Amino acid sequence: MSEVIKNRYEFVVLFDVENGNPNGDPDAGNMPRIDPESGLGLVTDVCLKRKIRNYVETVKEDEQGYKIYIKEDVPLNRSDRTACESVGIKETEDKKVTEALKKLKKSDPDVDLKLKNYMCENYYDIRTFGAVMTTFVKASLNCGQVRGPVQIGFARSIDPVISQEVTITRVAITTEKDAENKSTEMGRKSIVPYALYRAEGFISANLARKTTGFTEEDLELLWDAIINMFENDHSAARGKMAVRELIVFKHSKELGDCPAYKLFDAVEVTRKEEIEYPRKYQDYIVEVHNDRIPDSVEVQRMI
Repeated sequence: MSEVIKNRYEFVVLFDVENGNPNGDPDAGNMPRIDPESGLGLVTDVCLKRKIRNYVETVKEDEQGYKIYIKEDVPLNRSDRTACESVGIKETEDKKVTEALKKLKKSDPDVDLKLKNYMCENYYDIRTFGAVMTTFVKASLNCGQVRGPVQIGFARSIDPVISQEVTITRVAITTEKDAENKSTEMGRKSIVPYALYRAEGFISANLARKTTGFTEEDLELLWDAIINMFENDHSAARGKMAVRELIVFKHSKELGDCPAYKLFDAVEVTRKEEIEYPRKYQDYIVEVHNDRIPDSVEVQRMI
């Protein structure tokens, strides 16, 4: 792999949705998430990281060093056991694995570091976002919680959104009994007619060096994943979603040159004055105020 990153980064992602539900709220009948006070739409950090993980898994296909830890239908303990096997523990039952780890810790004080390094080297999402590995937590090992260098906040829409319920009909009837009484079935789906969302993220070179070993190659893959995170994830429920802007701020040193908020404030997204109800990306103006950004910080618009 390439060398560990040496510069701090911040980034701003702008993405939009048209006639779809970008992130359903299970506590509200899977309707689009909305801030109840402001009416602004929300997309969780967990949702965005899921898209990134899915893209990396699609592109790398479990290539060595690019496995995904948080994935569908794979219990976390199963992945944890691969690390245990690397230090000589062959047990398969969770309780026995925990006991074996506690015993090994007494004879090998460095087992925490060995397990953490194994997981970071083999799993891209742990190297990137960190993870809580319950097998190691139960064994009282210090490597159970790994804090990743890449952190992403909730995405928030630029303007308030309206969640619209659309009634749909289906000509196929579920059961024979129902078919005797009706010829169609009714259903509902929730959509946002249009919304532009903004998410902000942070990349710590300090944590990359000290904790996970996040590399320059990993960073390039992250940018690629963010730009394309919706391209292989289309569905009828989500409508048309696309990443419109990825604005990256590169500091000149590991700990950075200025507070992150100053860089985020330099990116201004406004709706055009003549537009009352935005329905496309071109209804907005995106400006990066370079005069507010220190000369030592490099700005790059990736799209």
